[in-house]
Amino acid sequence: MDYARSDTLAIKILIAGGFGVGKTTMVSAVSEIQPLSTEELLSDRGARVDDTSGVEAKTTTTVALDFGRITLREGLWIYLFGTPGQDRFWFMWDELAIGALGAVVLADTRRLGDAFPAVDFFEQRRIPYMVAVNLFDGARRHDPAVIRRALAVPGHVPLVPCDARERESVKEVLLTLVRHAREMSRVGA
Repeated sequence: MDYARSDTLAIKILIAGGFGVGKTTMVSAVSEIQPLSTEELLSDRGARVDDTSGVEAKTTTTVALDFGRITLREGLWIYLFGTPGQDRFWFMWDELAIGALGAVVLADTRRLGDAFPAVDFFEQRRIPYMVAVNLFDGARRHDPAVIRRALAVPGHVPLVPCDARERESVKEVLLTLVRHAREMSRVGA
């Protein structure tokens, strides 16, 4: 594949958020290729530092990144990079963010505070982002305005519910992010 051709374009999008929020699931739900996943079993050693409250059934974790691809048309691709969720792997986020059009901050209302580091990361670097609230089975539903206030997300930043398992839901999230990033580039933010 010749990436130097002027008629090709790759769009890079990050999927970020806390531990166990569904980043790997989101990338897998929409990728047209077998996603690259660096999932490893949770270990006894990691149990001392990984807070699994609210996600007790979780048995694996991303230790580097997830990668997926979507072809929009010949010569136009979206590359998805799922970030690791635990703070001990956050050093990788700066490298993953290079060249990104924007980011989806995936949030879980059972552990809403876990979304703060991702929101802060993208705001500090002025990378367009949006918040997608993953609708886990059995999780309490909250009004989006309440979630927005709780996360201190500015009004111009999209905040939408989603099901990270459902391809169409994930596609809608990604379209929302692309529209938002395009609008932010127009206003120079």
